[in-house]
Amino acid sequence: MLPIIVILGPTGVGKTKMSIELAEKVKGEIINADSMQVYKGLDIGTAKIKEDEKKGIAHHLFDIKDVLDDYTIYDYQKDARRVIEEIRKRGNTPILVGGSGLYIKAALYDYKLEAEKSNKTYDDLTNEEILTKIKEYDQDIDIHINNRKRLIRALQILESGNKLKKEKDPLLYDTIFIGLTTSRDKLYKIINERVDYMIKEGLVSEVEKYQDYLDDAKSLKTGIGYKEFVPYFKKEISLDEVIENIKKNSRRYAKRQYTFFNNQMDVKWFDVNFNNFSETVEDVYNYIKTIK
Repeated sequence: MLPIIVILGPTGVGKTKMSIELAEKVKGEIINADSMQVYKGLDIGTAKIKEDEKKGIAHHLFDIKDVLDDYTIYDYQKDARRVIEEIRKRGNTPILVGGSGLYIKAALYDYKLEAEKSNKTYDDLTNEEILTKIKEYDQDIDIHINNRKRLIRALQILESGNKLKKEKDPLLYDTIFIGLTTSRDKLYKIINERVDYMIKEGLVSEVEKYQDYLDDAKSLKTGIGYKEFVPYFKKEISLDEVIENIKKNSRRYAKRQYTFFNNQMDVKWFDVNFNNFSETVEDVYNYIKTIK
């Protein structure tokens, strides 16, 4: 039986297409590892795979929650591990696909999580104030001041009486980490064009359906491609500014993704040939065969 395969990388590099091509070659089933694609109705802004693109390949953990549902990393960890075992019992290969590093880590590593004991979002605190509170628990905790999501998570853990782990978590499964990449200039061009395409496909109308929930739904308040519309529907910024903010936030997120993956996982990176994607598929497949 093949190890678990993970296909990761920034937005727009071809992870979805690669997952389908590989699944056909290795008798695979695909597991979503994108924190936004678990939500029903958030399709355009997440570049969710369309039904006719699946080619009959089983897909798991897509469209399993409503936008108002609170779905945590702890929930994903339980769901992903259950699905992995079900796929393996069928004699198939689990293929995790996505760019949410913490989801991938929670699913595959001995990453200890508890049911969320705090839903605090600390909206009334700046990043500096959150970090100050964290330091009151442990002066040695080192979290970058701009990583608000991690700061919030750390304070939630500490305030619930738990400690933050500092050692690296071991892998629970034999896993092959495949990273798809391209040059920074090419990636930024892809991101910008992708956002323009989403607008053309109807992203504004997609978000408009949920504008009454923008202040309540965690999925909409935190997801790139959705959170940027909050001030737009309050008539504080223009649509052009929304589009530029989505592009800017997507580019910044891509940089953070690279940092996380390289620091946390043993990734074999492949430079994508966009002119002949099948060549990249063959390169990845040949690499996987050497690890059997």
